[in-house]
Parts: sequence; C-alpha cells; structure tokens
Amino acid sequence: MAYLEVKRAARDLALDKAVHYLARDPDKNLFVLLDFAERLAFDQEQKRKIRLLREHFKDNEQVREQARRLSKNPRMISKFMINWVGNGMLEGQRKRVEKAKELGVTVPSLILVDPTAACNLRCPGCWAQDYSKADSLEPELFDRILREAKELGIYWVVLSGGEPFAYPHLLDIISDHQDMAFMAYTNGTLIDEETARRMGEMANISPAFSLEGWEKETDARRGKGTFEKIGNSMALMRENGIYFGASVTATRENVDILFSDDYIDWLVEEGAVYMWSFHYVPVGRDSNTNLMLTSEQRKDLFYKVARLRSEKPILIADFWNDGEATQGCIAGGRLYFHINAAGDVEPCAFAHFATENIRKKSLEEVLQNPLFKAMQKRQPFSENYLMPCPIIDHPQILRDIVAESGAHPTHEDAENLIKGDIADELDKISSSWRKEAEKIKTNRVVKT
Repeated sequence: MAYLEVKRAARDLALDKAVHYLARDPDKNLFVLLDFAERLAFDQEQKRKIRLLREHFKDNEQVREQARRLSKNPRMISKFMINWVGNGMLEGQRKRVEKAKELGVTVPSLILVDPTAACNLRCPGCWAQDYSKADSLEPELFDRILREAKELGIYWVVLSGGEPFAYPHLLDIISDHQDMAFMAYTNGTLIDEETARRMGEMANISPAFSLEGWEKETDARRGKGTFEKIGNSMALMRENGIYFGASVTATRENVDILFSDDYIDWLVEEGAVYMWSFHYVPVGRDSNTNLMLTSEQRKDLFYKVARLRSEKPILIADFWNDGEATQGCIAGGRLYFHINAAGDVEPCAFAHFATENIRKKSLEEVLQNPLFKAMQKRQPFSENYLMPCPIIDHPQILRDIVAESGAHPTHEDAENLIKGDIADELDKISSSWRKEAEKIKTNRVVKT
C-alpha cells in the first residue's frame, strides 16, 4: 500500500508540473502533455485514443485556443488532470478492468447522482418533475456511494436533481473527496458569493448552467429573472477561476437559437468551456412529443455541430448525435448509470425504471442487477451508431429490456415511454430518423 501511495503521489506531482508547463506555452506544450499522457496510459486502447486526439488537435486552431483559455487557471486544470486523468482514466481504468473481470459485468467510468429531488424552480417538461420533491439522499448514504465508487475505480461523478445546490450538504461532502472530479447540472440561481468562493478553493467541481436560449426562451420556461441570475453566477465563476459550462435541451422550437453562431459566441465570451446538448425526450409531467426534434432538424444538427467544433473554442457534446464517438448508448452501467434521490438505480437520466435501490445494497451489488445485464447484452443497439438510444431510436428494445428484467417504473408516468400514445409516437419518430441516419452513414462511406 505504501508503494502505491508513493507511486500515486509521484504521478500527481508529474501531472501538476505538466499542467503548469502547459500554462507557460499552450500552443507548444499541449502536444508535450499529450505525449506524457500516452506514456502513462493504462493499455493500448487508451494510447490509441490519445494518438487520435493528438492528430485531431494538430490542425485545429480552435482546440489550441481552448487550451490557452483553460491554461489561465492552472490550479483547477491541475486538479481535474489529477482527478479525471490520473485517478479516473489511469488508476481508475486499472481498477475497473480488474473489478469487471471479478464481477462479470461492466464497471462504468462515471455515475450520475441526484443528491436531492428538491428544486426552487418548476420548469414545464422537466425530466425529473414526476419524482417526489421530498426525496433526498442522507449525507451518510451519499458519502458511502462516493467511497464505494472509488473502490471500484470510479472517480468522476455528475450531479443532478432536483437542484444540486438545494442540497445543504453538497459542498461539505464534495470537499471530503478531493481525489474525485464532480460536475453539477444546475439552474444557477442558488450560487452566492460564499458558495462560489468555496467551489474555487476546492477546484474539483464544475457547474453546467441550464439554459434554453436567450433571456426570452430561458425565462419563459424557468421563470422571470432566471437568465439574469445565471449571468450573475457565471460572473462569480470567472471571479473565482472556476471552469463552467452550459447544459441545453434542444427542442423543435429552440434548436436554431442554441446552435447559432451568435449564441455559441456569447457562451465563449461569458467564459463557458463546454456545452452539453440534450435532445428533448418526452419524460416527466406534461410530456410532449411535438417538442422533439424532427428528423430533418436532427440531421442538420449533426452537420452543424461538426462545423461549430471546428470554428469555436468550446467543447460541444451532442449526446444523441455523438453515438459514433461513444460506440453507441453509454447507459445501463456500460459507461454510466443514474442514482435518483430516492436511491433507485436507473439506466440513465431518462429511462426511469429500476430493479435495485442503493439503500439496500452496495454499489458493487447494484451493478449486477438484471436491468443492466439485459441492456448490456444488447449494446450497441444498432451497427449505425447514429441511432444509439433505446428510448428515441429503438423504443421496442427498451420495452424488451424492461419486460425481460422485470424492472418497475420509478414514478407513475415512467411507463409512458413503453405504452400508450407517447410510445406510439416514439415508434414513428424513430422510424423516420432511421431513414435519415442510414442516408448519412451511406453518404459518408461513399465519400470516404
């Protein structure tokens, strides 16, 4: 144990020095840092991915600009390099591979956890709206989840809810796990100066602010004054040197705004370093399939995001259209899973079904649940990774998984995805997208 601790300390020191080296000359030293990461990589697959990343970075000016922006805060990038790369990718990968062999199931690299279902806003169409607002994880349980995660090699935890910053124990618990990296989806209205100061000191948590577009679109869904409050929180992040991003839900009505050059430029100017894009999924109260992207919009978004990535110094992840990068669906314990505020262990944030509850079993035990096994044996759900999702791309597969595993819905309306009017509409929408996705794949093969 002493040897491993010394080795880990030496690795962390090397990563910290590498980050400060990057800060002195980002254009040149980004590639030196990637060379260093390749030497540290756990296996050949990791080394291959780093080499591909280096090739992608080499001719991409926007990536180098992003490196310049990040290097302005060496303290936080150092913390995330140590926790996310050192602990999560290097040491964590070794642990996860060993545990996966022992358990006979995949051990994911991250967990999505809802510390509380409580929220100070009431946004129409929220995917978490049907959970009981009284649900909350006891501090001892939340802490246990994090400790058990590290034992499995999981050092990256994403927080949602409810509103994570409505959970009174949030920063106290995170501060006790300085060897982990956290990201929090937040409405941004509860972050005050003291909260921002503590986050800056810990340097291991990054907020992703939920936005619907400009002030008009954001306030229409989230309440008057919300956009202004998010702007104030962004300012606090800049003042305290905290990396932050945006979380957007693309609907039929706002997708053109969210992915316009003006909007992306505004996010960059505000200081956002990443943007997570979710396609609207009809989950939660007042679900409406008419808000889902049309096949034409989803196709246009696929090409638009590719262009924006080459032109803007901000990381953009478009989860449903990025199936090629992840080789299909990442849920069900393959790369991540969801623990809601009631303790139910769900495949993802949108598939509200479970067979286990974290209050009754350890993290190691719940990973072996029949719902995850039924999902993993079918992944990927298509040879065309542009159709990764069992909810909006392969709804019949979700029905089969739920039936085979005996999973129960975690709230009253969850079954709308597998039976009834919404389920019928999902069949039509997925069929339409399948035709577009096959065209995109065929055209790209022909061009290649």
